[in-house]
Amino acid sequence: MGTLYLVATPIGNLEDLSPRALRILREVRLIAAEDTRHTRALLTHFGLHTPLTSYFEHNKWVKGEKILAELAQGDVALVSDAGMPGINDPGYELVRAALEAGYVVSPLPGPSAPIAALAASGLPTEHFLYLGYLPRKPGERKAFVANIAHLPYTLLFLETPHRLLEALQDLESALGDRQMCAAREISKVHEEFIRGRISQVRAHFTEIEPRGEFVLVVGGQPASENVVWQRERLLVAIQKEKETGKKPREIAAALAERSGWSKREIYALLLENTR
Repeated sequence: MGTLYLVATPIGNLEDLSPRALRILREVRLIAAEDTRHTRALLTHFGLHTPLTSYFEHNKWVKGEKILAELAQGDVALVSDAGMPGINDPGYELVRAALEAGYVVSPLPGPSAPIAALAASGLPTEHFLYLGYLPRKPGERKAFVANIAHLPYTLLFLETPHRLLEALQDLESALGDRQMCAAREISKVHEEFIRGRISQVRAHFTEIEPRGEFVLVVGGQPASENVVWQRERLLVAIQKEKETGKKPREIAAALAERSGWSKREIYALLLENTR
């Protein structure tokens, strides 16, 4: 029985590919790649000729069975376009299937955009929460961020350039104007880290067109008992309380103790949102 190797590949600079990763990619019987064209260019650069097969979101169920059959004959490597496979790609399902079938799964540590961004952000690193891509739809994104606004951990998100400004606006509305770092093009020629308040980072990319994939590192809720919730967070909490069947005055009393808003203000919001 073979081993499924999860091989981290460069997120930019090709020199980040480790000697061990090169050896494994050379020795396995097959490499399962998110994009075979992208991975073939990487293999060509290093003079490797290992057979390739595609494994991505739209063929993962069909190819998953074939890859397990290959594992019965020997070792297989799984790679994504960049970074550690299995993070924000369908590699998760292949790992689960391999484990359930009794195969060994072994990760080869290497490049990771979220961890690199966190380390260079200047924000606390002892506790953090990685949340992947923010929801695409504005309403879902606002509700999602409001639900995590109370967490004290440093928050990590991925975002695309065309949604960056809207995402920053929603983050500021739900979280307040916290400290953050926007990292782009990590380890590439145009690597950039923009640090400051969310409003300052948003202002920067209002003047300069956002380009490249972004990792957003945002500070957790400050450890202050006097923090007042942002309106978006309060509205999400009100909706949750309404779903329990509580009366408006009961909701206002319960949330006033936690949110920093007065009962009168919360009651007014309740009436406003029931018209």
